[in-house]
Amino acid sequence: MDLTMESTTLVLVKPDGVQKGIIGDIISRFERRGLKIIALKMLHLSRERAAIHYEEHQGKPFFDGLVDFITSGPIVAMVVKGNQAIKVVRTMMGTTNPVDALPGTIRGDYALTIGHNVIHGSDSELSAIREIKIYFDEKEINRLD
Repeated sequence: MDLTMESTTLVLVKPDGVQKGIIGDIISRFERRGLKIIALKMLHLSRERAAIHYEEHQGKPFFDGLVDFITSGPIVAMVVKGNQAIKVVRTMMGTTNPVDALPGTIRGDYALTIGHNVIHGSDSELSAIREIKIYFDEKEINRLD
């Protein structure tokens, strides 16, 4: 019986992660774990695209802060593929609030505040499908089959 469950997920290195110069370390961590980067780009996110990304938070008091931060500088967007990629990436990222993130996780090693927590990863298969389409056209994704 094959217990592998291949999936893809969106990962964003947020502006604070780009500014800290940790893009390579983050990519390296995923690759060393056995995940594959099948799409990658650096971009400056527009407010319109950021609002689409964070649409489930529209109307909440922190929505404008999320959009302000994610559009404050360049980000790196990537599609990561592998066995249970969504779960593996989220575990490697650490808890959303870096104060609670364990050492050895990305947020535990590189972040101190929830508002500047270095990285985003899709939280479910449905979110991954929706979020990947926000950042990548299908032709930009290298299907390594």
